[in-house]
Amino acid sequence: MFKQTKFDLPQSKLPTAWYNIQADLPVPLPPQYNPVTKELLAPADLEPLFARKLIEQEVSKERYIDIPGEVLDKYKLWRPTTLHRALALEEYLGTPARIYYKYEGMNAAGSHKPNSAIPQVYYNKKEGISRLTTETGAGQWGSSLAMACAFFGLECKVYMVAASYKQKPHRKTMMETWGAQCVSSPSQDTQIGRNILATDPDCGGSLGLAISEALEDALNRNDTHYTLGSVLNHVILHQSIIGLESMEQLKIAGEEGADIVIGCAGGGSNLGGICVPYVKQKLEGRNIRIIAVEPAAAPSLTKGKYTYDYGDVAGLTPIMKMYTLGHTFMPAPVHAGGLRFHGMAPIISHLRHLDLIEALAVNQNNTFKAGVIFAGTEGIISAPESMHAIHAAIEEANKCKESKEEKVILFNLSGHGHFDMSAYQQYLNGSLEKYEYSCDEVEKSLQELPLVKE
Repeated sequence: MFKQTKFDLPQSKLPTAWYNIQADLPVPLPPQYNPVTKELLAPADLEPLFARKLIEQEVSKERYIDIPGEVLDKYKLWRPTTLHRALALEEYLGTPARIYYKYEGMNAAGSHKPNSAIPQVYYNKKEGISRLTTETGAGQWGSSLAMACAFFGLECKVYMVAASYKQKPHRKTMMETWGAQCVSSPSQDTQIGRNILATDPDCGGSLGLAISEALEDALNRNDTHYTLGSVLNHVILHQSIIGLESMEQLKIAGEEGADIVIGCAGGGSNLGGICVPYVKQKLEGRNIRIIAVEPAAAPSLTKGKYTYDYGDVAGLTPIMKMYTLGHTFMPAPVHAGGLRFHGMAPIISHLRHLDLIEALAVNQNNTFKAGVIFAGTEGIISAPESMHAIHAAIEEANKCKESKEEKVILFNLSGHGHFDMSAYQQYLNGSLEKYEYSCDEVEKSLQELPLVKE
């Protein structure tokens, strides 16, 4: 008997507003602090870096925020994205679970990141900003921002973590094709970069360091703002369109909803995008498990400390309360470059602290094993980041097999792995390294936390 495996929404059903989880949190987010004065952060403190509309969204308690028409026009190039039922994977596993994945890899940049890149560029353009800087780990965010800047005619400078810059050279080519400038971080273009290279010429970099470079660059020019592809509240707001669409598509699939929602977790945009609408359902009484899956090499949620820290190495970002490994953390060069961050988004951290979500850390060898299984059953070669979610989905489906429970499992497949063939080759020939960040290393990197009055 024919079973449907794709569930599409017509463009007429594209959500016209983002969902803001801050409106429904049972306990408000902890305040943020100015990195210089250590006093409570005021919205005006962020104006040298961000467009005012983005600052408003950062602190807003409004439940739904309208998506501008010009942003919707760009979204319609690829949205709504398809919800797939993984029937071949279910059959391979022999599970009674019904596994669905929301595939965000079908846009030109190849990931979920344009969902926030486009509105961020749009709001900056409306404010008269002509140039943007940013960091990127594996290159998905840098590629997305470069594309969005091309759409709206802004200059773009991307600081790409050195380890990924070497692993994925064609990401740089993508960015340059869209007119952006991409440099390896640490770079000679900023003082913080020069300082790091002077002490460690072979430094593999980190997202925290690349953020510092992009911030320094932006703060030194009047025509430039900074953009961030994860962590911040307004980014998770923009990404909520993923979860909103998936809810409607599960209805089309004949499901009452999801029992388990899974996303990979680095800074929080991927997980936040799929899960925040389901957190609302959970708060309303629905029994839903939400699982954040992070790399064992950067285990902020599972081994980090819930405390105040900077979002970057140089201490230029606001001081935020989050699960952190310490802002001086330098990650191992795992191939899931988008997950190599020392901290977790304040919203995701807060949800974890309130026990509204769970956390799981996995080494990259196990995630690649899951990715190869997924490629062989569903046909999609996934990005290393999304393999973390695939791994957890398989684990949960196997538990359903043991318990004979017919649960609905939903995960976010945030992008494709077409630039990660060298990583797949290392896994296939047995040379992929197993990295794990120890508790002793965490304690060492937590020695330089900023002091604020809570």
